[in-house]
Amino acid sequence: MSANLGGSAAEKILSTASRLFYAHGVRAVGIEWIVGESGVSKTSLYRHFQTKDELVVAFLESEEREFWQQWERLIAAAANPKAELMSLLDWIGKRVSRDNYRGCPLINIAAEFSDPAHPARRIRRRHKVEMLERLRHIVGRIGVTPPDDTSDQLALLIDGAFTSDGRLSTTAAVRLLQNGADALLGDPTHQSG
Repeated sequence: MSANLGGSAAEKILSTASRLFYAHGVRAVGIEWIVGESGVSKTSLYRHFQTKDELVVAFLESEEREFWQQWERLIAAAANPKAELMSLLDWIGKRVSRDNYRGCPLINIAAEFSDPAHPARRIRRRHKVEMLERLRHIVGRIGVTPPDDTSDQLALLIDGAFTSDGRLSTTAAVRLLQNGADALLGDPTHQSG
């Protein structure tokens, strides 16, 4: 169960934990470290997040919410399904090539837990299922039939970018993603060397 983030202490705790979890991983970051960096007492932390797992869930749900909000803004601004996909891939390419990029937080954190029932693994799985469904919808509207294989391949391309760990420049990441999508869609108009 996620904490109610109505108060500034909860927001400060979550903000600090989010930064530390992303930079160092969940297992490396203890409650004492979060308390020390946030300036919030351990009692206050446990009032808002009864367990470290609740804090992990709040972090991942916040990341997921922000991700889908950006996705929706891009979709709303695009002129057609192909433009939606290219806009999403442009955004993802820029996202994965920003400074201090360490990979997708949902993938990174879920990889720390071997139990498939752990909340982090369930959130990651839910997120990936949602992404695949959204890609299927876009690909179907582009006119690819059946859209399943192409959507699966696009999801793998995107996941590959999310695990690139900052190896790609913005230009290369965007170009590779968009060219990969064009190749999967059978559209040579975007491809460039």
